[in-house]
Amino acid sequence: MQKEGLILKGIGGFYYVEAEGVTYECRARGIFRKEGITPLPGDRVLISLNEAGENTIDEILPRKNYFARPPLANLDLLILVVSVCEPVPNTLVIDKLLASAHFKGIDTAIVVTKGDKKAPDELLSLYKKVGITTFAASGITYDGIEKLKKIISGKICAFAGNSGVGKTTLLNAIDKSLDLETAKISKKLGRGKHTTRHSELFKLGEGFIADTPGFASIDLVADEEFLKEDLQFCFVDFIPFIEKCKFTGCSHIKTKGCEIIRQVEQGGILQSRYESYISMYDELKDKYSWS
Repeated sequence: MQKEGLILKGIGGFYYVEAEGVTYECRARGIFRKEGITPLPGDRVLISLNEAGENTIDEILPRKNYFARPPLANLDLLILVVSVCEPVPNTLVIDKLLASAHFKGIDTAIVVTKGDKKAPDELLSLYKKVGITTFAASGITYDGIEKLKKIISGKICAFAGNSGVGKTTLLNAIDKSLDLETAKISKKLGRGKHTTRHSELFKLGEGFIADTPGFASIDLVADEEFLKEDLQFCFVDFIPFIEKCKFTGCSHIKTKGCEIIRQVEQGGILQSRYESYISMYDELKDKYSWS
């Protein structure tokens, strides 16, 4: 018997696939290994159920997007969880995640935590100006939890952010039955220990949300498709001004008369965003497409 399902997680060569409300343990057929393909959580797949032996994943249906690290496919929404303190926010890391998600066609939102320890207004204002859905939420006081539930409803979502920002606490607040393990902040390091050990999708109403290890930063160079020429279009606040730049193929760095630079000088584009752009462009500048 064959069914279509969704991979929730993969551990030790076994994949757990939800199909028609039931979760099945499956092995991937050997053909995937021969072709260098790894099934990922979020993949829609066709599975064969075999009462006399192992259930198998027969086919991975076309992906609309994927991340190799952490391993996730077919995301509708990437939620960046950022704390105002402990650990302090890093705008370069935030902007890298936003740019990578935009490049892959994934919607984004920013959730700011730990507003009880420090006022979140400056951080909230910064990314609201950029045009990103941004709001405060707490897994302790439950402020913002209903809004968070609303934006993830019916989607495949992932939480991203440094360890210790409160991702797992928010997940537990959204659905108490998850009862996921959380970690305290290390006073010495100023950040949390990773408690999530593998990527896994959890059912939430009509949608799914992933708790993932290592989704705190993005290696743009490791993404073979992401080139420096793509970067400007992955900053949503740059897009209204790109066509107004009078220089064809402009890098928007140190070019006198560049419209993007003019907007930064006049406050149309935030300085912190432009600094992130320069840093990311420098990371990508020696990378070439060999196709």
